[in-house]
Amino acid sequence: MTARRSTLLACALILALGVAACGGSKNTHIASANNDGLYVTANHITYQLQISRELNQYSAEDSEYVKGLPAGTPQPTADQLWYGVFLWAKNQTGVPRTTTDSFKIVDTQGNTYTPIPLDPNMNPFAWTAERLPPQQTEPLPNTIASTGPTQGGLLLFKINSSAYANRPLTLYILGPDNLPQASISLDL
Repeated sequence: MTARRSTLLACALILALGVAACGGSKNTHIASANNDGLYVTANHITYQLQISRELNQYSAEDSEYVKGLPAGTPQPTADQLWYGVFLWAKNQTGVPRTTTDSFKIVDTQGNTYTPIPLDPNMNPFAWTAERLPPQQTEPLPNTIASTGPTQGGLLLFKINSSAYANRPLTLYILGPDNLPQASISLDL
């Protein structure tokens, strides 16, 4: 009986050490979500992925999402595609907070993509950093972006079509120091 207790105690100790080793430093923790609808917190703002998908600039709906490109932005080549990430955010703190405008997508091969800045005067879906009062959301209620089919602000990326082979894609929400504060796994 004593050998059995010793074995159980040793196993419990090994398990406890293994779980403790999974902790890591508070400064290196990145909140993450694996799919649409889950929430992550970055720099005191709660973000939610509404939807992410390839966009077809020739369809009636998607043609609205690719408006407001910077002058001279080339269309995707035969090896590239438009990819839209639609986010919702909420300031759930008691003080005003600003959402980020710093994001990147990374595929499993390390290819990194940054969003193309869209002119919000030409594209009402465009994500822009906003200073949110407590309990306020982005996009603002009763705006085209919040009531439209995606119910989120648009981050527009031009990515290589090879990303289909390099899935999953990960969206990183970056903080003021350009370091990842949260990540969300994206469907493609």
